[in-house]
Amino acid sequence: QVQLVESGGGLVQAGDSLRLSCAASGRTFSRFDMGWFRQAPGKEREVVAAINWGGGIKYHADSVKGRFTISRDNAKNTVYLQMNSLKREDTAVYYCAAAVAGGNNLRSISSYAYWGQGTQVTVSS
Repeated sequence: QVQLVESGGGLVQAGDSLRLSCAASGRTFSRFDMGWFRQAPGKEREVVAAINWGGGIKYHADSVKGRFTISRDNAKNTVYLQMNSLKREDTAVYYCAAAVAGGNNLRSISSYAYWGQGTQVTVSS
């Protein structure tokens, strides 16, 4: 088991930046691939970014490429999502997720067994 707690969400204006954090506890953090997902009202949950256990493999969705960056600090048991140049369409609940490392498709929601409660990000124009 691993417990995940997101923080850093909030209400910002278009063009602003936010950094989301996800703190993990319960098991060795470096044994998990990590992902950030988001879900807007009336839409399905979608992958935003993902990173493998060691940080050497990263994925960013086309919609956020060049604006968002995923990173992790295994010493702090934390994964981050730096979000720059925010747009109204980035408004959603953002979820952190963990998958036991080992050949996962980082982009697939079904790879992730552990989920945080989510943090709301609202971008106003």
